[in-house]
Amino acid sequence: MIPEKVKNVLKRQHYALAGRHSAIQVCRWTKKSLLDEGECYKQKFYGIQSHRCCQMSPAVMWCQNRCLHCWRAIELTIGEKLKEIDEPKEIIDKCIESQKKMLIGFKGNKKINMKKLKEAMEPMQFAISLSGEPTIYPKIGELIAELRKRGKTTFLVTNGLMPERLKEMQEKKQLPTQLYLSLNAPNEKLFLKFTRPVIKDAWKKFNETLKLFPKLKTRKVIRINLVRNLNMGEEYISEFGEIIKKAKPDFVEIKAFMSVGYSRQRLAYDRMPLHNEIMEFSEKLSKLTGLKILGLKKESRVAVLGKDKKKLKIKAL
Repeated sequence: MIPEKVKNVLKRQHYALAGRHSAIQVCRWTKKSLLDEGECYKQKFYGIQSHRCCQMSPAVMWCQNRCLHCWRAIELTIGEKLKEIDEPKEIIDKCIESQKKMLIGFKGNKKINMKKLKEAMEPMQFAISLSGEPTIYPKIGELIAELRKRGKTTFLVTNGLMPERLKEMQEKKQLPTQLYLSLNAPNEKLFLKFTRPVIKDAWKKFNETLKLFPKLKTRKVIRINLVRNLNMGEEYISEFGEIIKKAKPDFVEIKAFMSVGYSRQRLAYDRMPLHNEIMEFSEKLSKLTGLKILGLKKESRVAVLGKDKKKLKIKAL
């Protein structure tokens, strides 16, 4: 399903395929954690162990958007629908197998924390994002249900263009431990400029998800990726605030765009906001929404907003 040209690109970017349409990539924070050199903001905010996280996608080169800030080779996107699919159990097993193979080389590093490396061989958290749009995979709910059955937590990041899939997951009680909705533009004009959707009625679909969002029975996060001179203007802050008040997420993450991968061909390094800019934006949004700044991680240029810091940490399954 994935052409050889695309496979070669993914390989150069240190992805490992896990079946016909899924892939994993070992996060740099996983590597840092194994060396006791730091932890991901997800661990600091939510208690997720960085060294036991598997960063994966069940639709690695499929997406309805061509976002400016995406590190993926969006020019090589295969499509917006999966014609043939692998089963959830097969995807999970292959993801874990691929993760093990990519981590095994760490055994030769004298600085490695061997206890953590042993634990990392059985990831307990699946970050379902990485690349592409995960909800394109029609059995995404079953995938999450299987991971829950195995005692693993799940973070699912969606662009919000398949509200019918989220509704189905709600009905079947297959929502993830934590659901992320990417909100990078607060109005249709900027949405089309930023996300560059290739499907009709993308803005309408996104707003259907926003309307559905408060009803979804799981932990919910609105994530805003900020790009300097694109979506950080004063004129947008109040619009972001109004959407957040309507969507009623548990938390809001404000994160800086990072010029990595193929995004460097579209947005230069000077478009990456500094941490103080993230904080300034977060403070203004806090005043508008009534949400408090509950945490920050300077190295990742990210802040998290919410009502109650005590609710940040995720309880074990």
